[in-house]
Amino acid sequence: MLYTATVTVLSLLASAGLTLAGWGNPVAVAHLAFAVGIVPLIFAAMSHFVPVLTRTGDPGRTIVLVPLGAQLAGALAAAALAGLVPRGFLHLAALAEFLLAAALLSWIASRVRACLGTPHPGWRWYGAALGCLMLAMAVIPPLVASAGLYASFRAFHLHLNVLGLVGLSALGTLPVLLPTALGKPDPEAAVWLRRRLWPVAGGAMVVAIGSAFAWHMAAAGGAILFVVALSLAGQWLRRFGLSALWRDGGAGSLAMAVLGLVVALIAGVAHAVGAAPARPAIAVWGAGFLLPLVTGALSQLLPVWRWPGPATPARTLMRTRLAAGGQWRGFLFVAAAVALVFGESAWGGGLAASGLGLFVLALVRAVRGPASAR
Repeated sequence: MLYTATVTVLSLLASAGLTLAGWGNPVAVAHLAFAVGIVPLIFAAMSHFVPVLTRTGDPGRTIVLVPLGAQLAGALAAAALAGLVPRGFLHLAALAEFLLAAALLSWIASRVRACLGTPHPGWRWYGAALGCLMLAMAVIPPLVASAGLYASFRAFHLHLNVLGLVGLSALGTLPVLLPTALGKPDPEAAVWLRRRLWPVAGGAMVVAIGSAFAWHMAAAGGAILFVVALSLAGQWLRRFGLSALWRDGGAGSLAMAVLGLVVALIAGVAHAVGAAPARPAIAVWGAGFLLPLVTGALSQLLPVWRWPGPATPARTLMRTRLAAGGQWRGFLFVAAAVALVFGESAWGGGLAASGLGLFVLALVRAVRGPASAR
């Protein structure tokens, strides 16, 4: 899992650098970040959380290797889009990603069946997220082959990934991960997850279909997701208070991710009604939601992956160093998203790069901990 997280950070840095420099095919660069970095990290997070949600043992070696397979498939897709290998290799990459998601989904189902008692409802969000990814991979062949419907299939594929896979995975994890970061339980988390799954899954599907064929459907789906994101933020404010959310860097970054999702949904609806182009809307989603989400989650998960088992001083120190300033990094990411909404691409890119650079510095400092803490 540490290897997966390292590749994720490196792919995000490479994608950000190429984007700021204006080098490379933008679609290939985006897949470098998403297919090589984000999808494998989501797979790794699922393999970490599902045993907790189902009260079962650690994942076997086959499941541990799924993120590596996803990295290879993502690299093949990015290479095909960049023209480094024949474009037909996209079909092979999509098939591999589909089979890996199916294997992970089958494993989750087996863990649910093995659970003693009722499993935590968060597992259903992972199942729905993987279903969205599999559907997104299934439309790759007609997307590549059909010039007339290319734009529609591309929009469908894109939104199933950004709101289906990432959105469902994130919103299915955040109600548990943020209270864990604060060290305070949230008794309402399980109820929130049970009640919000189908509105979020349905909203993501409506956005995907609407973005392909009818903008008013996309706007309606975006409104549903907007309300759900606000409800989660409201629950956190009632339960923990603004001061506690801001005081802890890890929790602050995760909370800023939800705020960034709200900004991204506003930008997405503006695109749906024709008031904004598509590419800035995707950039807003990446800067405002994805970056604070990934950096906040890694601040909490990397110490556990590095030092598994009971809590140790070394794990605590690593977590403290990773989380330090996380709320300000999240603020920079959301500020970047707002700048991008208003067309300030230079400011937006600079702010996002600054936040990502600060996380890398924190990561280097956390990894180079003193020997006495090891």
